[in-house]
Amino acid sequence: MDTTNSENTATEYLSTLPGDDVRQIMWRFADRYELQMIIQSARSLARGVVARLVAEGARNTHEWTEKKAQLLTGFDEVGLTTVFMDPEDGGFLAGPKNLALALVAFELSWVDGGAATCSLASNLALSPIHEKGTPEQRHTYMSRCVPPLPGEDRKPWRGAFALTEPLPYVGVDTGILSGKMRVAEWEEGKEPILHVEKRGRFITNMGFANFVTAAVDSDDARIKGSAMIILEEGDPGLFDRGATTLKLVHQLSSTSDPILSLKVPASRIIGGYTVKDGVIIPNINHGDVIESVFRRTRVPVSVMSSAKLLSAVEPVIRYQRTRFRGGAASSHGTPRYEQGLQQKEDALQRLVDVWASGEAGAALGFAAARLFDEFDPIEREKERVLAERGITGARAQMKLFKELEKGALEYLALANQPEGERDAARFQELAADTLVQFLITDSLANVFCPACKLWNTGYGATMMREAVSLMGGYGITEDCPGFLGQKWMDAQLEATYEGPEAVQRRQLSITMTNELFLAQFRQWIKDLRGIADQRPGTGACTLASAMELWLWTLGYLQESRDADGKPLYHSSRHGVVFPVADALCWLLTSRQQILDLLELEAKGPENPVVASGLAGFVNFFSDLCHVQAARSAGEVGRVCAELVYGYNRHPDWCRDAVETCFRGEQLDAMDCIMPGIAGYGRSLGDAVELDGTHASKAGPCPQESLQTFMLLRHRLDLCLTGARLAKDRAATAVSRVMIPEALDYP
Repeated sequence: MDTTNSENTATEYLSTLPGDDVRQIMWRFADRYELQMIIQSARSLARGVVARLVAEGARNTHEWTEKKAQLLTGFDEVGLTTVFMDPEDGGFLAGPKNLALALVAFELSWVDGGAATCSLASNLALSPIHEKGTPEQRHTYMSRCVPPLPGEDRKPWRGAFALTEPLPYVGVDTGILSGKMRVAEWEEGKEPILHVEKRGRFITNMGFANFVTAAVDSDDARIKGSAMIILEEGDPGLFDRGATTLKLVHQLSSTSDPILSLKVPASRIIGGYTVKDGVIIPNINHGDVIESVFRRTRVPVSVMSSAKLLSAVEPVIRYQRTRFRGGAASSHGTPRYEQGLQQKEDALQRLVDVWASGEAGAALGFAAARLFDEFDPIEREKERVLAERGITGARAQMKLFKELEKGALEYLALANQPEGERDAARFQELAADTLVQFLITDSLANVFCPACKLWNTGYGATMMREAVSLMGGYGITEDCPGFLGQKWMDAQLEATYEGPEAVQRRQLSITMTNELFLAQFRQWIKDLRGIADQRPGTGACTLASAMELWLWTLGYLQESRDADGKPLYHSSRHGVVFPVADALCWLLTSRQQILDLLELEAKGPENPVVASGLAGFVNFFSDLCHVQAARSAGEVGRVCAELVYGYNRHPDWCRDAVETCFRGEQLDAMDCIMPGIAGYGRSLGDAVELDGTHASKAGPCPQESLQTFMLLRHRLDLCLTGARLAKDRAATAVSRVMIPEALDYP
């Protein structure tokens, strides 16, 4: 059970809004100067060119205009275009770039989501080539997209990613493709020429794209399966950019419905192809390409929504404090003048909820980005090892990984033992096994990616509406400070980017039952108990109890059936598996938020800028963690109770049910030796009188007793102790924090 942390009762409150030094520590890039410079570049563009475009009404048109094209020039000039590129192709950042791209998306979305999308969409077009393309394909297109060096006479290429099909397929199923490819020409000894037909829907960057990476299926017996293929605007045929999409959101990105009918060489198939018995066989089908791409590119989109929430804090504080200034009843120096709406608890506590949600989402999103930076080299090494062993095909890989899973579980067990007690030789052996480490990291990546995309954009949109409401009528005006109204609308689209919410829930319902993930999840519970022992005011104990309840519920659902005898946990039973996935997301966000706090507390003293106000930051972020952990626990408790009890049929007043009830005459007789029992028994509502009458309700209360669940749920409720006190403290801190004189963008 959480109790009030004595540290949080100190008089030191949050003095200023968290700046770059705090964020660099919390999000683990304080030692990466190149990322800090990328952030400054993105910020200068966002709060300069992007902010002016929005303020001047550039979002009021659907078409891609010369004015909006300033974004592309801006991306090139400040170096954002080359963040995605490898040094050998003209970039400047070596190694994995997931965290870098997430930070860029965060900075641009702080001002406008459409600008962030415009930047990310170019990377999305290149991602299939970067992840699964041949070396020649990677070098050709990556180098073409790099801005020209001084003295070079060329324009950088821009790309678009065309997966989504026209209605009715739009956003429904990435496995359904109406785009087709067939052999147009195939002369002996020469490369086949393919005819590709693709009609896209909601394709970003089409207004200016020079090339498209398109998902297509075979429409010819001489081609097997599906593929991603590269189409260029100069290819023979039709490269029609299509009608402009009449979006209500993200107007600073170009979106249209292209019509493409082109002849291209077979060498444009991403990943290459082989020919067997006169049939062209793509080396990588479109599904494998998309899986590899989306598991990375969904992460930057997730932090876009979190950036919006955190960007709302300063404008809302300013609005609340100045709400009554200028009126006759509000003179300078009075509480009404200085505090405005922040004299009232409701305004402050609702803002605390918005802030806590933003922190939690950002924590999980950046954790996922760092995880993929760790995962990328492991995955590439895994592919090399498999190629050396001659293991090809999904079935052969799955068989091998199943055999290796035992070793991966053994490694996790050894890792959680004290160093002096574990088998050091065996531990080092497993630690050096690339495939074992791949399985462990992959089990986390398969959960973190859909979880942050689902929670950050879905719940983030809900909380963005709350942020707008805190601005009163000002929030839905075009000139609202911080562009909060536009950000609220943009958030609705981000929830559907790269697969709507059902897609993320579907993936989670499969990946969260992986025993490797669950083994790590169990250890997290133990770790949180240890954190709670040292830092009880963080909500760590509350979160650990919620995680235990979720884990027990998952096991119960996997083994149980409903009132009609049907299995509860089944991939197609979305009414069960999807809520369980939602509940897991709440747990993951809160856990990562607590870990970010601990990182700040541990590393803050090393930074002289942070150290001076560290106690205030730690106190405030501890309370935010506690607030969010309590909210997460509430959501998990609600979901688990509904699923555990909700699929049992409620008893009615039938004969068998009545037999389980108290008898009125029995209660009256017992009242002689236990005074009051008759009244108490009847108050429970399960007493039947001699004449058959009973309380007015659906039926006797269910008698099934799930003692373990009831104990865990009761323990969770008790663990909410202190959560509202933390919210009060956080609200007080918000009322006192200093903010700049004005926003640094309109």
